[in-house]
Amino acid sequence: MWLKILICISIIAFSTMLGYILSGKYRSRRKFYNQFFLFHERYLNELNYSRKPLPEFLKEYEYTGDFAKALNQCVETRDYSVKFTYLTGDEKTAFGNYFSMLGKGDSQSQKSYYGAQTQGLEAKRAEGEKQAKARGSLYLKLGLLFGLAIVILII
Repeated sequence: MWLKILICISIIAFSTMLGYILSGKYRSRRKFYNQFFLFHERYLNELNYSRKPLPEFLKEYEYTGDFAKALNQCVETRDYSVKFTYLTGDEKTAFGNYFSMLGKGDSQSQKSYYGAQTQGLEAKRAEGEKQAKARGSLYLKLGLLFGLAIVILII
């Protein structure tokens, strides 16, 4: 009897954990766009007020996760391509275009270019938040229900 209960609990825990792992792509996407939007706001403020040199600005703030890896890759190797599976091809291209323009031209053209990017980045950030919340919850519930269905079939 105890063995059967232990197996049932293990199956439910495993399937719920599997749902959590599958929803990881949406959490990663949310974190990436939150960091990207934060960088964007800081860079716009920098263009409007301080106008520090780009290497000095990049050293001033710390970023985390995949965005930090992509940012370091862009700065150190001038390779503007990202290979994260949770980004679409258009988003990868937009990221490359964004960072290829970083620090090029005068401050007025930089302000106009990056000011135009604000609305699109805000939309991507909001969409990432919404998807992470909805799909993360959905995958957890599906994992739990799948585990319960297996337990019911076993019993």
